[in-house]
Amino acid sequence: MEPIDSDLEYVVRQRHEGNPRARFNWMYTLPTLGIIWLLFLFASAAFQWSIIGVVAPVMTIMILLFFVAIGLLFWAHAPKENR
Repeated sequence: MEPIDSDLEYVVRQRHEGNPRARFNWMYTLPTLGIIWLLFLFASAAFQWSIIGVVAPVMTIMILLFFVAIGLLFWAHAPKENR
């Protein structure tokens, strides 16, 4: 007699293919930081805050973020391992 095969469930494990554009989602953080900086500048102009001690460090951070953006672009455009 043959065993009945109808009770078994076969599970096929496939690799989950992610969205190839998902790596670009990290790029949304950079414009968000720029918008926050512009809001701070507008608020300082409206309320006459002194921002002398803030401008130099923030501009240094912006220059570093420029290089981070270039690195993120290279990372986002990099081919995946399975291709």
